[in-house]
Amino acid sequence: MGRGLNRNTLWRTPRWLATSVRNKLLAMALLPLLVAFPLLVLALAIWSNQAYDRLLITKVRSDLAVAQGYFDQVLIEIGSGTQGVADSRALADGLRPGTPEARALLSAHLAAERERLGLDFLVLYDNLGQPIARGAPPGLSLEDQRAGMRAQPSALTRSTQARRERAKAGLLLLERAALHALAPHLSSRLDIALVPTRNATPTHRSAEDRAMVAQATLPVMDAHGQRLGLLSGGVLLNQNLDFIDHINRIVYPGGSLPFGSQGTATLFLEDVRITTNVRLFQDRRAIGTRVSQAVRNTVLGEGRTWLDLAFVVNDWYVSAYEPLVDAGGARIGMLYVGFTEAPFRLVRYAMLALIGLIFGGVMAASAWFSLRWARSIFQPVQQMNLTMQRVEQGQGHARVGPLPARDELGALAGHLDQLLDTIDEKTQALQRWADELDRKVAERTRELQASNQSLRLAQEQLVKSEKLAAIGQLTASIAHEINNPIAVMQGNLDLIRDTLGRATDPVKGELRLLDQQVERMRIIVTQLLQYARPTEYAGYVESLSLERTLDDCLVLVGHLLSQTSIDVQRERGASHSVGINRQELQQVIINLLINAIQAMPDGGRLTLVTRDVEGGAELQVIDSGPGLSEATRERLFRPFFTTKNDGNGLGLWISQGLVERYGGRIDAANRGAGAQGAVFTVRLYTEPRAPDAAPTNDGRPGPR
Repeated sequence: MGRGLNRNTLWRTPRWLATSVRNKLLAMALLPLLVAFPLLVLALAIWSNQAYDRLLITKVRSDLAVAQGYFDQVLIEIGSGTQGVADSRALADGLRPGTPEARALLSAHLAAERERLGLDFLVLYDNLGQPIARGAPPGLSLEDQRAGMRAQPSALTRSTQARRERAKAGLLLLERAALHALAPHLSSRLDIALVPTRNATPTHRSAEDRAMVAQATLPVMDAHGQRLGLLSGGVLLNQNLDFIDHINRIVYPGGSLPFGSQGTATLFLEDVRITTNVRLFQDRRAIGTRVSQAVRNTVLGEGRTWLDLAFVVNDWYVSAYEPLVDAGGARIGMLYVGFTEAPFRLVRYAMLALIGLIFGGVMAASAWFSLRWARSIFQPVQQMNLTMQRVEQGQGHARVGPLPARDELGALAGHLDQLLDTIDEKTQALQRWADELDRKVAERTRELQASNQSLRLAQEQLVKSEKLAAIGQLTASIAHEINNPIAVMQGNLDLIRDTLGRATDPVKGELRLLDQQVERMRIIVTQLLQYARPTEYAGYVESLSLERTLDDCLVLVGHLLSQTSIDVQRERGASHSVGINRQELQQVIINLLINAIQAMPDGGRLTLVTRDVEGGAELQVIDSGPGLSEATRERLFRPFFTTKNDGNGLGLWISQGLVERYGGRIDAANRGAGAQGAVFTVRLYTEPRAPDAAPTNDGRPGPR
């Protein structure tokens, strides 16, 4: 655990601000301009960036849906067109046994259909997968046609199980030889030189010679439902500029993007652009450039759609990448659409600047009005704060005095003076009672010193009864005299906050100090009543596990331990239950734990030992602090004795009374055998007992 830090060390108020309410009010007026305004602008900038980014992502997602829809439509058209040719009577007739001239007419028919459908190839195979005829484009040499006729079809073509009910083309990734066998005239569109691209995945390849084709392979049937052959038709996507430009025109028609943003579309074979309208420079398309490694890993590696900013070739684009899969489900490429982001960014900055100017004017006006209203509250608050400081320094007769203000602050000042008068009177009375009590105790002690053990036990019980009686009378008087002005002060403090609202911000510290002092007086009176009238505050007796109750208490003081470098060690040995009220036992244990933590401000070791004893169980709280001096041990369990600046000296006194109420006891001593630290032992019984007649050890070691 790290060493505990005082909260005041984390935030230190500047001296010039901490010593003057006037300066605080001035700071409050300037705070909107110096702090709140930049924070508001920053929050607005963050929110607008996120909102604007979501709008752009939504836009590019819809663009991708349009592009994907058109792409699927093209695949359907390829499949339906190929099916139409496969179902034609002319094709079925041409497959019947005939002359070579009939086969030539069949090739001419396929060439006409290929041209009509806009396909790159249309090839007819027999049932054994051997090419019979192909729709060769004009200008294809006879040697290429014969080479294609002799070549075997691709493995995918041979294994395709075409079905008429789904005439839709699929994507295929073909090697050069497979494409040459399928359509020799398309080989010239391969061999795309790879262009070095920033942030792309490292590769040793210098060119892309594979082909991505959209192909549909369907059976050709006769009138009796017998398959006569297979017809394969499709389009090569490599360097298919008309295809990608048409997608771009559909997704981004003229004027669809504001602020001069440019829309683009691209087809990738794996991570290589095989057709695109993204420009590398001037009129040269970025064919052969590659996508970044991050996009490749997301889309091709993980199969997810990329919707985000991406650096495309030479500029930032709002981009969408969708994986493309072949008939086997393997990811072989990507479909991309996107638009330049710079024009939108410039518009966003202009909007933020305008909003910043508006906020600046509003915040400056608010600061001016805050300064004017602050003048009516800083003077009474300053006087009350000065009075409280003088009282804390020991000037018990210091008072605020009459104020010209007639509002709630003026009334609060008057009540503060009344409260200080009452506290002064009750303090003097309490001191007189304490002196008288000490005198009586001394007299009784001298009288009983010569008595036997029973008389000494009776003397201790009598002293305790005298204390309870005296404190009970004094507490009743204090509760009556102090609670009324406390309630008036607290009510006026609440009224000030409700009436002034945010105008009390400059004096929050002073008002909080008043709350703390009022609460401290209320707690002192309550603790006195709790000790003086134990039967009125007694709770229900329960059979409790000492181990489990200790675990709960460690959770409650966990925030204090987390601020220190104290090592907590447990030695568990208690199996007997103890009879006591749960809340009262927790109060005793927590008080001992807090004392031990405060005894080790620089860290140390806190050892918690539980063990069974005859008729009950015992808890030892052992710290490694400085230990207990003789003077401290003599006055440890006396009321109002404390060595802490912020303590009231009632913790161990009340804890002792709570434990003795159930017949138990609390012992305190220093660790032996040369070890440093103190040991507090709490013994309780399974069944509550009448308080022992043994001495209560008013001189036992106590709070540190």
